[in-house]
Amino acid sequence: MPVKPIALTLLMSFTLLCGCGAKESPQAALDRAVQQLQDNLEAKKTNAVLEQLHPDFAAQQQFDSDWARRTMTLMFLGYKKVNIIALSKDSRIDSTYNSKAYTDAQVALTGGEGLIPDSARHYSVKLEWWLEDDTWKLARLGWQ
Repeated sequence: MPVKPIALTLLMSFTLLCGCGAKESPQAALDRAVQQLQDNLEAKKTNAVLEQLHPDFAAQQQFDSDWARRTMTLMFLGYKKVNIIALSKDSRIDSTYNSKAYTDAQVALTGGEGLIPDSARHYSVKLEWWLEDDTWKLARLGWQ
């Protein structure tokens, strides 16, 4: 094999390896956390969702993570299929406190036993994320 193709292959391999080790930006990590929350809820992974919650989690300024666990259990037992359709979402890191971030979303929550949902509801959702050990944790949740 000629020297140039070998050198090019090695250079490309090195570039890919270096890129894999690059640290994810805080915004990209936040976007990934938001998507992971949606994926975990749709996959009915209660424990995975609970791992994403901050120890001081509060929903609607009154419910804690135990409430979240019970609510997910009831919802997941009640519906064979759960879909969360993000009609819009905007996530941003606080410009003053870079360890806080916010997501505003319009979501449709559907559940059903078959292909057609038995129920569907629209919510305006506000999420507050706190950065803990380079991981975004959901600390506050509110909806209308």
